[in-house]
Amino acid sequence: MRIGELARRVGVAPRLLRYYEEQGLLRPRRAASGYREYAEADVDVVHHVRTLLAAGLSTATIAELLPCMGADGPRLVASCPELLDDLHRERDRITAMIDELAAAREGLDAVIATAVPDGDRYAASC
Repeated sequence: MRIGELARRVGVAPRLLRYYEEQGLLRPRRAASGYREYAEADVDVVHHVRTLLAAGLSTATIAELLPCMGADGPRLVASCPELLDDLHRERDRITAMIDELAAAREGLDAVIATAVPDGDRYAASC
């Protein structure tokens, strides 16, 4: 399939698919005309890349991990035991980010709790 069809099927812009190719996440075949030709399996690859990006991984990290990832239907599966250390490290990084965001939200909640009621909000700040 060509880039436009893949883009429609996975719900992303063709430009993003070209970016994934630049990052080594997709490796389409080139037709004699120079057009990119994607395999049916590339639909799943893009979904997996999107899942890993949503989990907070960078494209560089995904490029390293993807060759050791398999799939069980729509679910990603780690197929290389040495991959687990990297995945645990990424999970710890994400957990730390979540903790930092939760602390920032608590700080903001504390500021909000001390605010003047809505009707007086702007009068108090003048």
